[in-house]
Amino acid sequence: MTEIPTVHYLNTDLDLICDVEPRLLTEKLSVGDIYCHLTKGEDALWYVLCEDDSDTEPELNLVRLLDAIESLSDPARSLWDRCTLREFNIGYDCGDQPWAFNQGISNKTLSRMAACGASFRITLYPAEGRHPRNPKE
Repeated sequence: MTEIPTVHYLNTDLDLICDVEPRLLTEKLSVGDIYCHLTKGEDALWYVLCEDDSDTEPELNLVRLLDAIESLSDPARSLWDRCTLREFNIGYDCGDQPWAFNQGISNKTLSRMAACGASFRITLYPAEGRHPRNPKE
């Protein structure tokens, strides 16, 4: 019997793009369960992916990331301000169960996100094993 794929929260990413090396910023953001990865692109820009997947609700991970951002030292904050992309991206695996699924983010957390100059994105991943052209596969 095939297991029915379920909708569930995966993680919260913080995606950053900077025109100078933001190593100090990634060091300051890598606290607790937050992991940051730094890459220099062929376009000479620096790409940062910070990830927190330690909870089952996005709000808790967002709060942890915001706490780290709000506690940045002045030099790290200058790098944050220099980023041309500051985006929280919440990821979900999709599936057929449950019939309805929702998770919320409080206005307090949304206000903190806006105050630090970050945007918000949601990414939905298809259920494993499904081909995009044949969803019944």
